[in-house]
Amino acid sequence: MKISFKKLIPHLLVVIGFIIIAVAYFSPILQGKQIFQSDIVQYIGMAKQQNDFREKFDAEPYWTDAAFGGMPTYQLGAYYPHNYIKTVDSALRFLPRPADYLFLYFIGFYILLLVLKVDYKLAFLGSIAFGFSTYLIIILGVGHNAKAHAIAYMPMVLAGIVLCFRQKYIWGFLLLAFAMALEIGANHFQMTYYLLLLVIVLGISYLIDAFRKQKIKEYFKSLGVMFVAVVLALGLNATNLLATQEYTEFSTRGDTGLTINPNGSPKGTSVLDYDYITEYSYGIAESFNLFIPRFMGDFDGSYLAEESESLSQLEKMGVPSLQAKEIVEGSIRTYWGDQPIVAAPAYIGAVVIFLFVLGLFLIKGKNKWWIIGGSILALLLSWGKNFGFLTEFFIDYIPLYDKFRAVSSIQVLIELCVPVFAVLAISKFFSSKIEVVEKQNALKWATIITGGLAAVFILFSSMFFDFSGASDGMLLDPLGVDFIRALKEDRQNILVEDSIRSLILVMVSSVLLWLFLKQKMSKNLIVAGFAILILIDLVSVDKRYVNNDDFVHASIMKQPFQPTRADVEIAKDTTHYRVFDVSENTFNTGKVSYFHNSIGGYHAAKPGRIQDLIDFYISQNDMQILNMLNTKYFIFPTEEGIQYQQNPETFGNAWAVDSIVMVESANEEILALGKTNLKHAAVVNKKNADLLSGFETGKSASAEIKLTGYQPNKLQYQFNSEENQLVIFSEVYYPHGWKAFIDGEETPHFQADYVLRAMMVPAGKHEIVFKFEPEVVETGSTISLISSILLGTILIGGIFFSFRKRKNDSAES
Repeated sequence: MKISFKKLIPHLLVVIGFIIIAVAYFSPILQGKQIFQSDIVQYIGMAKQQNDFREKFDAEPYWTDAAFGGMPTYQLGAYYPHNYIKTVDSALRFLPRPADYLFLYFIGFYILLLVLKVDYKLAFLGSIAFGFSTYLIIILGVGHNAKAHAIAYMPMVLAGIVLCFRQKYIWGFLLLAFAMALEIGANHFQMTYYLLLLVIVLGISYLIDAFRKQKIKEYFKSLGVMFVAVVLALGLNATNLLATQEYTEFSTRGDTGLTINPNGSPKGTSVLDYDYITEYSYGIAESFNLFIPRFMGDFDGSYLAEESESLSQLEKMGVPSLQAKEIVEGSIRTYWGDQPIVAAPAYIGAVVIFLFVLGLFLIKGKNKWWIIGGSILALLLSWGKNFGFLTEFFIDYIPLYDKFRAVSSIQVLIELCVPVFAVLAISKFFSSKIEVVEKQNALKWATIITGGLAAVFILFSSMFFDFSGASDGMLLDPLGVDFIRALKEDRQNILVEDSIRSLILVMVSSVLLWLFLKQKMSKNLIVAGFAILILIDLVSVDKRYVNNDDFVHASIMKQPFQPTRADVEIAKDTTHYRVFDVSENTFNTGKVSYFHNSIGGYHAAKPGRIQDLIDFYISQNDMQILNMLNTKYFIFPTEEGIQYQQNPETFGNAWAVDSIVMVESANEEILALGKTNLKHAAVVNKKNADLLSGFETGKSASAEIKLTGYQPNKLQYQFNSEENQLVIFSEVYYPHGWKAFIDGEETPHFQADYVLRAMMVPAGKHEIVFKFEPEVVETGSTISLISSILLGTILIGGIFFSFRKRKNDSAES
């Protein structure tokens, strides 16, 4: 069989174009600079201990003591054996970060549009529209890399599914298996879950179509092929999936058994609190910023620092110009939506929205309904508490939905679906199979709807909105009513300005298509015109939020945190201990973990029982709880700067107790902590009563126990006592992977004091060793290896079968 390299040349040129565009947008990478991503900075802090361990021992610890008293590293970038799909992913992400993710956006979307039988030029156009969607650029700016990673592979997964439904079983299977494996490997299960919701909508749409065409047998055959591909993809990621599942039950996404809040009121039934899940709920009116970028203003005050009513009002109040600019830039925000923090609008593009509306009048069939259905579902769910009955239904009845927060992020499905539909629309517009009259009608209504909407906001915005922001009340006393009025006027001006912008883009888009209908411009010129228009539209908005100013010297990202004098002094203590830093938001920063073993940290899924301790005790600075967690040093701010203080009352690494408080539930456990002298008594759940054999009260005085060797995944103690002892270890109890040994013989240990490890130790001199040897890694790695061999075999077989079939077809013709 001959391969037509001539047919490959356009696609190679497109790929080269994607590389050039991705690098050009993030051009400082050519100077060796790196983008300063706030979330990645926190990750660097959290992962430093495991990265240092890996570099020193060329092995994985799979456990870190640097955060939340101790937790597995499964969600901190742990490396797993036989994770070959990660090698494939690394090969695809060959560009410097974050250009690599932008390239993935482009190439994945390009593959989807080719599978949907779109001309490569239009596929290139659509890929640019998708890749530069403002939200997708913003998440790269702040460092939501795992989210960007997962989003980038979504189109490829859909492409594999579409191929399977078209009975292209071999290539559909292979594409879906690889794409789904890469999607899962991106390790952002919230995005993958949202993709699943879209796939369900797609599947229903194709099922209805199959029923109408009496092709139910083919439909379910395709489902069977897809099922096997997905199972194989799961197998390729087995270690990560099994480890994540194991940790999830231990994290805030799992059930700690607690059914009460600190004030005694009952907890909700969802895994996460309803208010926590819906904190970031998109406003219904705010959704118009998909079409008009700053429909509800900006989070910062950069607009106000120019010639604005707010600035003028401050100057009228006698504030010097320079100081007035500093105030509006640093303290005032023009955002007046419902969400607590918004880095930027989820702008899809006025041109893309215009083409999307055009498609409503031109596109028919199954692709229309899954794209429209998925977009509507995502929009309604993104409203969260603003569309409460649907959100509550999903939280209560749809499996796993209550494990994710920031419901507004489901709009990634809109950012995926809308550009697909827009490109299908322009493709239909170019098609000779559609009558000119139908095209004219579609163009007319698309222009009226989108242009009319922009015009309404230009002319009548003050009739619909009062432009009041959630933080305005805090400005009223210091700045007065006149300043609030000026600020509202600025917000209205921003809306009007960007509405005019969108209107102009709509009209230019409409004119381009009208020129095509009148045969005044060729198809290629129209495509080029739209490419330029979309780049101008999206890139100009993107650059407001992510630009060259966000890049820093590479050395800053290698060491993003600088130690204070307190950090330096504490680090001189080479024993094993923990630090509580109240000079930072200790439960939302990775800085402390960069230098010390921290009580706090930065993670979306903290250990669940540690979070319970935070809520009940640590947030109140309860010293006994901090003592049992071996909090040896406190860091705090003073007028003279950051200071530290040693805690002489800490319980140390381990201690023996002389009595037990037996309880029957998690509620009793956590409440008993506040009523018990934990230095002398242990709070133990009665389910562990059988492990207390040999315990006698009042026998702890003779016990000596000392930590003699420490690594995150291995702790060694020397023990000496004339009596049997119940020993409490100031280490977080994790029910999987940790094994305890007394003189080399494995010995059971259990949970005590709600979060710590405990063990009965017989009288005498003993060496006690704790080792973290997670079975989940060994099991998952074996499954991953077998799956890799199977996929490799299927790939070779599929290529051979495809070549042979084409050769036979050529011989017959």
